[in-house]
Amino acid sequence: MKDKRSRRDVPQINDKIRYPKIRAIDTDGNQLGIITPEEGRKVAEEKGLDLVLVSDKSDPPVCRVMDYGKYKFEQEKKKKEARKKQHTADVKEVKMRYKIDEHDYHVRVKSAQRFLKSGDKVKATVTFRGREIQHVNLAEELLQRMAKDLQEVAELQQAPKREGRNMMMLLSPKK
Repeated sequence: MKDKRSRRDVPQINDKIRYPKIRAIDTDGNQLGIITPEEGRKVAEEKGLDLVLVSDKSDPPVCRVMDYGKYKFEQEKKKKEARKKQHTADVKEVKMRYKIDEHDYHVRVKSAQRFLKSGDKVKATVTFRGREIQHVNLAEELLQRMAKDLQEVAELQQAPKREGRNMMMLLSPKK
């Protein structure tokens, strides 16, 4: 089975470096100058380390004498740390009925505000039961009122619209 990673993901090390000349850097960060890859490998072998291609963008390409296993471990650690700090915006839902009591309405607005401040999107849904479906205009007014109450922390992503026995709107946090 072939490895799914591209050639870019796997750094060139030791005898895989195919350039006529390279700029070599030793373990302390001192430049060894522009040398051939063979000379760089010899320096690395003397120290029991590897010659790793760090940047192929410059001319000549930059290679460093380092412990490749340790370098790979550090890179994985950085990737994991970056993934931890990344926040994905979830869609949180706030459900209510069009005949909602004033206090209950404020509780829904507060929770929607909390969701928006934490970077999540909010889907506000008004559910109809039985003959309540006749009062679509009241539900739309309620959702418009909610959008107005949350306008300093949210922007309307999707205006109130009816889907079956529900009416919903989508709010996203302001940048």
